[in-house]
Amino acid sequence: MKRAKIEIPEKKIAEFCRRHNIRRLALFGSVLGDDFTPDSDVDVLVEFEPGTRIGLRFFALQEELSRMLGRKVDLNTPGFLSRYFRERVMEEAEDQYAAGQGQDTPTAHA
Repeated sequence: MKRAKIEIPEKKIAEFCRRHNIRRLALFGSVLGDDFTPDSDVDVLVEFEPGTRIGLRFFALQEELSRMLGRKVDLNTPGFLSRYFRERVMEEAEDQYAAGQGQDTPTAHA
């Protein structure tokens, strides 16, 4: 498993996800690789609970995550991702929060 190149405030992430009906929050892209730099943004993948309607609040969520992580965040859902690399992102993304899998807490990292 790749490790994120930034500090992840796990309790704040879990609270954020519960408050906004996010069932999965994962990191992908350069934040997991050697090409991550001080100027890199953080690619975040979120999946919402079924029936959740976000609309324009999506951009407020992105800003809130940016403040929490101290970096620009590029927030995505699986549907926003290009079909040309969606499958790869879904396979390589590193969960930071996953609800409904016997836990409702941050994902433990080995």
